[in-house]
Amino acid sequence: MNDSSFQKSDELTRRHFMSNAARTFLGVHLVPMLGPTIAAAAPTNAVEGKAKHVIYLFMAGGMSHVDTFDPKPKKKEVMGKTEAIATKADGLMVGHYLSKTAEVMDKVCVINSMNSTQGAHEQGAYVMHTSYDMRGTVQHPSLGSWVLKLGGKIHPELPGYVAINSAPEMTGGGFFGAKYSAAPVGSPEEGLKDSHRGHGVTEEDFGRRLSLADKLNRQFHGRYPNVDVKAYEELYRDAVSLMNSKDLEAFDLRREPESTRSLYGTGRFAQGCLLARRLVEHGVRFVEVQLGGWDTHFDNFTGVEGRCKEFDQAYAALLTDLEKCGKLKDTLVVVATEFGRTPEINADHQGGRDHHPSAFSCLLAGGGVKGGMRHGETDASGSKVKDGIVTVQDFNATIAHALGLNWNEIIMSPSKRPFQIADKGKPLTSIFS
Repeated sequence: MNDSSFQKSDELTRRHFMSNAARTFLGVHLVPMLGPTIAAAAPTNAVEGKAKHVIYLFMAGGMSHVDTFDPKPKKKEVMGKTEAIATKADGLMVGHYLSKTAEVMDKVCVINSMNSTQGAHEQGAYVMHTSYDMRGTVQHPSLGSWVLKLGGKIHPELPGYVAINSAPEMTGGGFFGAKYSAAPVGSPEEGLKDSHRGHGVTEEDFGRRLSLADKLNRQFHGRYPNVDVKAYEELYRDAVSLMNSKDLEAFDLRREPESTRSLYGTGRFAQGCLLARRLVEHGVRFVEVQLGGWDTHFDNFTGVEGRCKEFDQAYAALLTDLEKCGKLKDTLVVVATEFGRTPEINADHQGGRDHHPSAFSCLLAGGGVKGGMRHGETDASGSKVKDGIVTVQDFNATIAHALGLNWNEIIMSPSKRPFQIADKGKPLTSIFS
């Protein structure tokens, strides 16, 4: 490869080159270490926020709002098989599939007036994660990447941004670069893969390989002064730091008592929520956990019941556990989805519901948010926002506000275009205590 071809190579090619180099010289992978190095402190003009961490629970597929957090008990033709039940918070009702969640709604603010312009899955998930519509010419940083860019890491050795069972295309660093991407965790039971020396690589061998890699890196960077090469040099240092960290045990669920693990449930999402709690306790800034399967075009009620079974126990346990260990006050727990489902029930699809971006619900809890309340309202059928409309960008600005980040700060992309964490969104300051 000549000098010019490397300079012109795309991000994926450079990533593969450096990752292969890591495997060759060090016996480790760099993919799990795509969290950033320590970023600069939050800007001095940031607002005061109570949250230090975010646990972002993404309901992939489009969670039905009328069957969960915006039920319409007077509209049987809308509710179908779903019944509305009371919760611990006066005036808040949820679908009957969420009996455990009902017991913690005094800790939750329900945003019933969400509105999106994107009604397709990929586009809807993308704008929710980035605040921007998909463009062929730019890859926008994800919300977790923005949080690290503006606020920095907390723990100097652990990744600042971790994504559990999440789509990598939605948790990338975009034009911020690979060091701001999430460190991916597939199975919570297995934790962070490739975070130990390779099998058969002794400490002496590893030190010798690291010394050789450092020498080659210096030579390589001298020949190819590319910013991405420099970024991956930093990932080498981060990888070694993590491997030697005593807090790597944060990723090991075996250290949790069986009583706590059973509190959350046995599914991947449930154990992902438990892992998220462990990670924020150890200083990880932003953790995303995904629960898919909400795309209920066919047989909506069976689908919603199944998804709620896994969500209900885990979500209630997460809020309860965070409060018990004193972390709910500084951890913002977000429940988000790309859009809602139609109030109309499609009889031709065994009682299915279709995509509905014009009105849906998201949740915020902890991190200074007032509990036991709702913001906004939909009409009698849940079809349109009646009051207090909240755009995706407003929602993301609210997350930034909770963290004390300057949501107005402009960062220029490599193409010299201005971007903000929430585009033109404004935070809902009234929901904070």
